[in-house]
Amino acid sequence: MTNARIMIVEDEWIIAEDTRNRLQDLGYTVSSLVSTGNEAIQKMEEDKPDLVMTDIVLEGEMDGIEVAKQINARFGIPFIYLTAYADDKILERIKTTEPFGYIVKPFTNEDLKIAIELALYKHKAEGKRKKQIQDLSNPLAKTRALTGLLHICPSCKKIKDEEGDWKQIEDFIRDHFDAEFKHIDCPDCEKIRNR
Repeated sequence: MTNARIMIVEDEWIIAEDTRNRLQDLGYTVSSLVSTGNEAIQKMEEDKPDLVMTDIVLEGEMDGIEVAKQINARFGIPFIYLTAYADDKILERIKTTEPFGYIVKPFTNEDLKIAIELALYKHKAEGKRKKQIQDLSNPLAKTRALTGLLHICPSCKKIKDEEGDWKQIEDFIRDHFDAEFKHIDCPDCEKIRNR
């Protein structure tokens, strides 16, 4: 996906500029280059990038892992970690953010391209999967609605179910739907009861 808009979150200016140049050489657009987590979150609304690349160690009160958590929760934008740190403790922390990629510095242009393309593809595929689940859920909800002809006794108000058994209306609804009942008198019955 060339022409993808990418935000870079990096506090080492030389690395940030080098990354920007590499991305542009690969045909990507750098939507913004920010050095702190707070700045990244603030720019997210106006920037609307397709992808965020963030270093883990950043100046300020928010590290890259916290930035990624907030980006994921608030904006649903995919992100890739771009960092020189790869120890087990950091790896365990980043797993909880479900990143779309992880590149260890120093990196090559090929490393960047592969990580970006896979992240963008994975994000797009995940979006399609969520839509399919939602599309499948809507008809399922409709099948739970009462449709067709129901046989009901005019005297006792029992309903004939699919097996041909006669059931109290409350039992029938309880068996077919996610509903419970609380019996209270309607205003007309309350008047009759109070006479």
